[in-house]
Formats: sequence, C-alpha cells, structure tokens
Amino acid sequence: MAAAVDLSQVVKAYDVRGVVPDQWDESVAELLGAAFVQVTDASAIVVGHDMRPSSPGLSAAFAHGAAARGADVTLIGLCSTDQLYFASGQLGLPGAMFTASHNPAQYNGIKMCRAGASPVGQDTGLTEIRTLVEDWSVTGAPAAARNPGTVTARDTLNDYAEHLRSLVDLTAIRPLKVVVDAGNGMGGHTVPTVLAPLPLDVVPLYFELDGTFPNHEANPLDPANLVDLQARVRAEGADLGLAFDGDADRCFVVDERGEGVSPSAITALVAARELAKHPGGTVIHNLITSWTVPEVVRENGGRPVRTRVGHSFIKQEMATTGAIFGGEHSAHYYFRDFWNADTGMLAALHVLAALGHQSGTLSSLVAQYDRYTGSGEINSTVTDQQARIDAVRASYAGLPGVTTDELDGLTVTSQDWWFNLRPSNTEPLLRLNVEARDEPTMAKVRDDVLQLVRAT
Repeated sequence: MAAAVDLSQVVKAYDVRGVVPDQWDESVAELLGAAFVQVTDASAIVVGHDMRPSSPGLSAAFAHGAAARGADVTLIGLCSTDQLYFASGQLGLPGAMFTASHNPAQYNGIKMCRAGASPVGQDTGLTEIRTLVEDWSVTGAPAAARNPGTVTARDTLNDYAEHLRSLVDLTAIRPLKVVVDAGNGMGGHTVPTVLAPLPLDVVPLYFELDGTFPNHEANPLDPANLVDLQARVRAEGADLGLAFDGDADRCFVVDERGEGVSPSAITALVAARELAKHPGGTVIHNLITSWTVPEVVRENGGRPVRTRVGHSFIKQEMATTGAIFGGEHSAHYYFRDFWNADTGMLAALHVLAALGHQSGTLSSLVAQYDRYTGSGEINSTVTDQQARIDAVRASYAGLPGVTTDELDGLTVTSQDWWFNLRPSNTEPLLRLNVEARDEPTMAKVRDDVLQLVRAT
C-alpha cells in the first residue's frame, strides 16, 4: 500500500464510517475483511450491503480479504441491516453489513457482529481490527492462508420475511391502507416481501433503490423527511404511514391524521404486547424515552430497566438481564426473539397487528401510550461542554424535590418534569431532552435550561 492508513476518523464507537474514497476505499476494505476474520477467529462469515454506489465494490473487497485469510464467505447481496443480523443469527456466523445508514451518498461504512448478531464495537473487537489494518498498511498484509476460503451467494430475503412474520400474530387482521416511505433505501427491497401475504393496500413512496437519495435524506428522525409521508397519508385516507431509514433498521410511524407517533409510544405499545407473550419479562429503555414506557411496563407486570443511549449499551443490557424487548427514542427496537438485535420491521409488524386486530384508529390506539409532553431533542453548539453541564447542575442542585443522576450526561428529575443534557461524542454539541406533565411546564423548563446552556 502506498501510504500508511489512518482510521482514526473512520472507526467509530460502534462501526466503521467515512467518506469514500477520501477516507477509505476498497484496498482498506480488503484489509478490514482480513482483520475481521483474524479478530473473530471465524472460519466462515456472512456479508451484505445496501444500495449505495460504493457498496458492491467495498463488500466484494472485504469478502476477498476474508477469504484470503481462510474464511468461507456467504454473500447475501442487497439487504437491510436487520436482514444481515437475521443471517448472522440464523446461520450462526459473524457478519458484516456495508451501509452508512442515513448519511449522505459519499459516505459508506460497516456494521460488524459476531455469530448470533452480537455487536462488534470499540470494546469488543473494533479497536483490534483498526490496529491490525493500520499496522498491515505499513508492513504489508500477512500471507494468504494455505487454503483460501470460498465465496458463495445466498438469498435470505424470503427466510428473513418468514421469520419476522412468525414472531407476530398477524392472523385475521383487518384490511389496512398503509403508506410506506422507503426514502430510496433498503426498505424498498424488504417491505414488498415482508408485507406481501398480509391484507394490506401498500402505497409505496420512493421504493427505487438509489444511494444518492434524490427525494430526501433517508433519516426519519428529522421531521423534514416525514413531510411527504404525512401528506400522502392524508391524501390517501390511509390508516397509517411507515418511514424507514437508509438501511431500514429504524422505523417511524405516522397515524391516520398524518401526525407522527413518538418512538416512546411505539416502545410502550410493543412492550405491552411482548409482555402479554412473556409475562413478568424485563424491558430495556434508554434514559430519554418517555416516563410512559416504564409506567406501561409496570402496569403490564414487567420490569423496566433504564440504560444509557446507544445500541451497544442496550444490547449489552438485553444480554445481561435476559430482557424480552428494548426501545430507544431514536426508533431502534430490540427483540430477544431476534437475537437481541434491532429491527424496525418487526416493530412495524407489531403496530400493524395491534391496529388490525381492533376497529379503532391508530391515534386512538396510541393515545394511552402518549401521556406527557416532550420537547424532542434540541442541540446547542457550545465551546465547553463540561462547563455548561456544570452550570446547569449548579443551578438545580439542592432544589426541593429535585434529584439528579449522571448515568448518561446529566438527568434532573422532579415530580412534574425531567430533563437530560448530554454531550455529543463527535461534535461540540449538548443535546437536551425535556418532558413534563403539561405543555407550559415543559416549555418553561426547556427555556430555563437552554438559557443556561447558551449563556455566553
């Protein structure tokens, strides 16, 4: 290799992600494949990719590097991230998914897992993989194995779809009209197969696979990217709308009025359904989901467990506690029946089943799971994150009836409201989430905290 590789900006806490070819390219992908096999000690792996223009070449190079180290590689081709997790779980193989999720077209990345969809992150192998690649870029890759592995193709889409449908009782659901916005991402590939046997009138939006994202960014967390879906739901008189992100592992829900249903409400709804199947089970929720979530879990006989934000923490807690389900404010939903991995598609099937087994509207169904008023996540650019957090902590310290904790950033709680203020790991930002029993209280707490955060 002509120059030493520096992956400091590319290897993140949970995955590989960067601009192609500026920050990484197929030669780096090949080394990553070899290093992945060495760190996981795998004799066979499974590899899939999304619809980005660079994904086929990068994934093929990774497979070549892995096979050169003696591993047999199963290529499942175009797939969603949760379809790769399915293949890893079903085949019992470590896996690599080539995607940059909702990032712009020039980006690409890899989400890696061990057999059974167990995540590979900074503390579970990713640091070693980075070190090997950087070393090999200087010294040259190790010699190929005496017996290189094979590379074969396998289609897992139908098996994935059947498995998901087997986890939810979809019998006798009433006909529903559903608008689905795939955002030109992998939902356009998976949704038709998963939903095909169901009595649904599916209205497709942006199902054409196009990694340049010509219609809107494939990130439903940004309200601007839900506008087309909301308008179409109203125009069609649909029962609901679903929006998937670029690699289709997250799903957002819109009700029949075109109003967004909060991921906390979906978490509570699915938790209640999973607890009906697994009485007394544990449900994981991150610390910025609504108060509603632990309340609903307890009301349904379950045990709520609060965690930090981030899928590695959720998956770790799922494994430690044997939890049946976990949900995040960002619309990641994790299921014990799906190898503790996240799958927005399975959450969507739960919503369709819950709606389809009764005669009311989605807005009336989810009203019981939407009990408080939230601010949503508000970002503030600051020069000194810790100084601003300290200022906020000092302002609320010692107030009667107020408690604080620092599980993830600073959480301040009273009887009528709570807020969490956490630093971004990658940008000079503080992220604020506020929830209260009513709108005026939420607005006052939000404005008070933002005044402290943004003080110059």
